[in-house]
Amino acid sequence: MVDAAVTLWCMSHSPNSTPAAVNPIARVLPLLGLPHLDRGFDYLVTESQSDDAQPGVKVRIRFGGRLVDALVLERLAQSDHDGKLRFIERVVSPEVVYPERMRELVDALANRYAGTRSDIIRSAIPARHVKAEATDTSTLWEDLGKVEEPDLSGWSAYAHGESFVDAVVAGTVARAAWQMAPGDDWTESLSALATKVAADGGGVLIVVPDQTDVDRMDAALRKVVGPRQITTLTASLGPQARYSRFLSILHGQGRLVVGTRSAAFAPVENLRLAVVMFDGDDSLVDPRAPYTHAREVLTTRSAVEKCSLIIGGHARTAETQLLVESGWMHDLVAPRTTLRTRSPHIHAAGDSDFELERDPRAGAARLPSTAFEAARRALAADKPVLFQVPRAGYVQSLACGNCRTPARCRVCNGPLGLPSGKEAAVPTCRWCGRMDSSFVCANCGSHRLRAVVVGTQRTAEELGRAFAPQKVIASWGDRIHTEVDDEPAIVVATPGAEPHVAGGGAYGAAILLDTWALLGRPDLRAAEETMAKWMAAATLVAPHSKGGEVAVVADPALPVVQYLIRWDAAGHAAAELAQRREVRFPPAVHMAAVDSPRESLTDFLEHIDLPTEVDILGPVDLPAGVDLPGEWDRRTAGQAQRVLIRTPLSSRTALGKALRAAAVNRATRKQDLPLRIQVNPMHIG
Repeated sequence: MVDAAVTLWCMSHSPNSTPAAVNPIARVLPLLGLPHLDRGFDYLVTESQSDDAQPGVKVRIRFGGRLVDALVLERLAQSDHDGKLRFIERVVSPEVVYPERMRELVDALANRYAGTRSDIIRSAIPARHVKAEATDTSTLWEDLGKVEEPDLSGWSAYAHGESFVDAVVAGTVARAAWQMAPGDDWTESLSALATKVAADGGGVLIVVPDQTDVDRMDAALRKVVGPRQITTLTASLGPQARYSRFLSILHGQGRLVVGTRSAAFAPVENLRLAVVMFDGDDSLVDPRAPYTHAREVLTTRSAVEKCSLIIGGHARTAETQLLVESGWMHDLVAPRTTLRTRSPHIHAAGDSDFELERDPRAGAARLPSTAFEAARRALAADKPVLFQVPRAGYVQSLACGNCRTPARCRVCNGPLGLPSGKEAAVPTCRWCGRMDSSFVCANCGSHRLRAVVVGTQRTAEELGRAFAPQKVIASWGDRIHTEVDDEPAIVVATPGAEPHVAGGGAYGAAILLDTWALLGRPDLRAAEETMAKWMAAATLVAPHSKGGEVAVVADPALPVVQYLIRWDAAGHAAAELAQRREVRFPPAVHMAAVDSPRESLTDFLEHIDLPTEVDILGPVDLPAGVDLPGEWDRRTAGQAQRVLIRTPLSSRTALGKALRAAAVNRATRKQDLPLRIQVNPMHIG
């Protein structure tokens, strides 16, 4: 029962408010995004609000003199707060939008990422829309459409694939790192398994990097289930559609969910299978604090909710390989015999200038003769040819044709490039605009120039001349072609923008250009990301038995080239992980990058209580192209800098809690200079 003194005080200050007879205290979490206020606060609940103000419900409270949103965490009989309690202002909606399973997930992620719970909740729970709550979600999933019998035979191509499917369908927790075989349509295999799980009463959640992948998955699912039985969650949805679909999932009607990054938090009821595809894609990382990765959200959900998990892709990240080597999940790959049957003939075509000069037509298109011949054979067989170019646009800059030292202006030292759209143009400085018709390399004295990175536009022009009169199609940026006809054509595309061949067809050949520009990036993940881009393009090519070829314009001695030739994604991931262990970089260790002005960074490190076995690297300047949001006086606080804090994997939760506690301490001391904490960021710099 409510304490008599409390009741008397409440009636004297708010005569129309009577505390609830049972559990009158609501412990709530204000959604303020402030580290030091990321905890429960006690408020009183009136009798009239009592039935609606249940744990997981959103309410409005008066906090610090203003009305703010909050979530009810629990109802209590008594409060441990000695002062006077306010009543909650009102219940926003009786919908339990923050169920217990989501609360466990958010708490775990907040500790892992040193984040504020309200920042994570912002991504997990969409804004309320009143009209959306009027939508009927009582219809059972089975009654929303007709379910066809799914064909699960595609999983038989993988070692232990059938036993994995049996375990998932039976409700046993099974986790697999799935590397698709060449030419395999991942949407068909996933749609069959997802449909089987959903038809048996289980929930399915599939997370992919972008809208194109959502559309492909949705199209595959529509072949076996009705369109109303598929719930898609993407950034393109309006507020009403997003909230109504969230409620549909929350009420159990949305049983088959496909979406992008934030869909990883979808409160799927009886979740039995979670899937994240292409986990090396940057799009799966939330660009807002605490920078959660969809892969980490789903691995945490798999542990918390005891559901099966698939991490799939053409290639494999070192993070996924670590999970395999630890025994937490297992391989799901095709046997070597299947790979040899399905894969195209992959070979390296060296990119030396000598080889380009042996064939004048090949040299004009920057192609070694072997790659040129592969393209010509595919065109003669009436098949399209794919040319993958690292970046869009036109020539960005030039380098010495002999030693590849970047070509620089002799006046201002700016980068030399070719003016867009002009053939045989004079190299021009991109900073001061001066032309240099007599270039001399400052390193070796050579007069020869070559393109550092040639974009799709110029490559398309060169190939159009080399393979005249073939049709040339460029796919990049906002001019992406999703599909091309199964007929002779030159297709130039950037990674991720490669069109599929209509009617289930395949390219006759793929030529991977300017590969050194991908591999030469000063990035820990350069080889890993390059492998993923190459394999994604190669899987669009016909198998070797049908004349399919992939020519990699790169040094054949490079390890990543050899792994591609053998189609060994798991082997490449294992080698990458071994190299990370040698240099003690993620995922072999746990690492946090902390960015702040110099003065603030020093203060932060002085007030943090780090676990044992910690290495602090830095401070150093931020990596090129990386900025710290916010404004501050750089004359007094200094420039933004970065420190890396590294611990063994066994201390990752301890590090997250220490960083979180330090952020709270900093906020209570009113240190307001910008600070950014990223745990295991994709790009360390």
